[in-house]
Amino acid sequence: MGGELLDQVAGASAARWGALLSAPFVGSFLGVVVRRLPEGRPIAWVRSRCECCGAALSAWDLVPFCSWLASGGRCRYCGHPLGWFYPAIEFSAFAVALAAIAADSGEKIWLDCCFGWWLLALGWIDVRRWLLPDSLTLPLIIAGLAGAVAFDPEQLTDRALGAALGYLSLRAIAVLYRGLRNREGLGHGDAKLLAASGAWVGAMALPQVVLGAAVLALFTAACLRLAGVRLGAGSALPFGPFLALTTWLIWVLGPFLI
Repeated sequence: MGGELLDQVAGASAARWGALLSAPFVGSFLGVVVRRLPEGRPIAWVRSRCECCGAALSAWDLVPFCSWLASGGRCRYCGHPLGWFYPAIEFSAFAVALAAIAADSGEKIWLDCCFGWWLLALGWIDVRRWLLPDSLTLPLIIAGLAGAVAFDPEQLTDRALGAALGYLSLRAIAVLYRGLRNREGLGHGDAKLLAASGAWVGAMALPQVVLGAAVLALFTAACLRLAGVRLGAGSALPFGPFLALTTWLIWVLGPFLI
């Protein structure tokens, strides 16, 4: 009995440390995905290069946080400023791991992290490119349903219904908005992302996802106005990041909210 308890404690500790140590490297990889995937560029098996001078980057240039700090945020070869993108996404991936560790234990930490990192990539791409690629949203729907089959079969019906309702509801709103305003308000990608949300958190949680995303979007718009950004009736914000964040928070915090 004591040996089993020690094994469980050791396994939980390994999951925590593994998630924390791997998070910055995952964040660095997500940065590559966010930059290259929308442009159709290869993601794997291609050397990373400076976006300005094209110099091939060494392994030392790719160490999360450390490389950026050591070079002063500039390319070591041409001196061009690298910007905050990579340290920001690496820190975000680390924050996902911290939140997962605070909310769960054992192997569930890895599931929380993988889901959060996936949504992080989607949200960041939408911010940069106003795009939610099918190559990320559609596999996320399948992964949510597959997870229900493997770990929570009694939830499969609710999750399948959530995926269907998530897609159909946003598509209906988008069609209605286009008919009333004669312009696009929500894209197909938003509907597919909400379908992925339903596949993970279930149909019952969809109203919370949409409401939470809308509140976050309104709060962001208010902050932009206070910061001096002019927003008018024709202004728009990408909705994907708010859907992604709300979905993940409900997934992680769901047990504490029931």
